[in-house]
Amino acid sequence: METTSRVDTDGAPGTVTAEEVPAARRRTVDGYLEAPFPWYGLDEAFTGPRWLMQVGTAADGTVQHGSTGHGDEPSVKTDGSAAEKERFAAVITVAASPVRHSGDGTGVLDATTVSSAAWLAGSGLLAYTWPPQMDHTLRDDWLDQQTETAFTLADDLGSAPWSTLSLPVDGVPVEFHYRESEFGWVLAGSAHEGVHIGAYGRGMSAYGLGFSVIKDIESYA
Repeated sequence: METTSRVDTDGAPGTVTAEEVPAARRRTVDGYLEAPFPWYGLDEAFTGPRWLMQVGTAADGTVQHGSTGHGDEPSVKTDGSAAEKERFAAVITVAASPVRHSGDGTGVLDATTVSSAAWLAGSGLLAYTWPPQMDHTLRDDWLDQQTETAFTLADDLGSAPWSTLSLPVDGVPVEFHYRESEFGWVLAGSAHEGVHIGAYGRGMSAYGLGFSVIKDIESYA
């Protein structure tokens, strides 16, 4: 991952001004800063690299969810042995909300639930998955099919292949829905700050993870 050195005018470590930050990077961070809810990431027990992924917005531009990355930046892997060498976990924060009218008054927005977080996590993992020996031209069809499967699985969190896993969120044990596949793992649960948490990863065990509010989202940039 490319990083930008933060140095002030006398050469000592400092904080760069907005003018010194590349525009694309500023826009990425701004999307997170505009969210009306707190962001979650892995807690302080994780000491590896952290980085921003992307945010999702409603038609009126309101930020509804987003992801933060931890560990190796994932790439599409075409075989299991390569995937095993890659260690990452992505944490998805989803604003919990009931069915409501869109901000621009043009329609109705669906409620967001733990299933929403589970589907976003499942489809997120698929974005970095490519089955071995699959022709490039077939991947889009495969991805559409598997994304639909992930949606169906997320709609029934009480049945197999889902199990339960207790992990700390801000230091308090929370029960998550958890499943594994040949491509990695997916989990989803609810935090205590009006948000749902989804996560996915591979090469890094989910069993030892903990989540906490990100105090400074710009530290991920």
